[in-house]
Amino acid sequence: MQYSHEVNKMTCVAKGCNHGPAPIPEEGKWIKSTEIKDINGLTHGCGCCAPQQGTCKLTLNVKNGVIEEALVETIGCSGMTHSAAMASEILPGKTILEALNTDLVCDAINVAMRELFLQIVYGRTQSAFSDAGLPIGAGLEDLGKGLASMVGTCYSTKIKGPRYLNLTEGYITKLALDENNEIIGYEYVNLALLMKAVEDGVSGTEALEKARKHYGRFNDAAKYINPRKE
Repeated sequence: MQYSHEVNKMTCVAKGCNHGPAPIPEEGKWIKSTEIKDINGLTHGCGCCAPQQGTCKLTLNVKNGVIEEALVETIGCSGMTHSAAMASEILPGKTILEALNTDLVCDAINVAMRELFLQIVYGRTQSAFSDAGLPIGAGLEDLGKGLASMVGTCYSTKIKGPRYLNLTEGYITKLALDENNEIIGYEYVNLALLMKAVEDGVSGTEALEKARKHYGRFNDAAKYINPRKE
């Protein structure tokens, strides 16, 4: 190691107290982390790319500094879905420091990794006060029984008003309007139920009807419209 001439001339002064790093909450314990292996926790991070065309929600479950579980959800950009596929292969098995310095293919995923890293190393994880943390597989529970991301897609214009296209329940097929043309309910198809029925051998038409549900005061409507065509 090289020292400048000015530093070499300095008198050595003894360092006083050294309390080490401040403890952070990790999985029900207070930890003074000095190495990567000291880090544990499950949490989420969100990020978008430079043109803000797409967004990523990243969920990681870290044990002893190593990523054991990764959930990558993206929206808004077709290329991001393929980036998510690659990131899901890249992340598990890496330490969080390695992951922070790895090209995760898409800017939005990289930014999500950065934001998530900050939460983890500062003890702001979802499992910070959960005794022993959350088991591997907890991230998958975010998707629900259908193992599908919860996506809300609604479009609106001043002249024509709102159109619900996709909500947590599923793909919206009809909007129910009252006498004032205000939305009072909707019909949707739960794609997870639809695909399960098809996989169980139910015919396409019957599977579609099994997956078709209503929300709100759907049966009280004065009029029904297809939000994608009307």
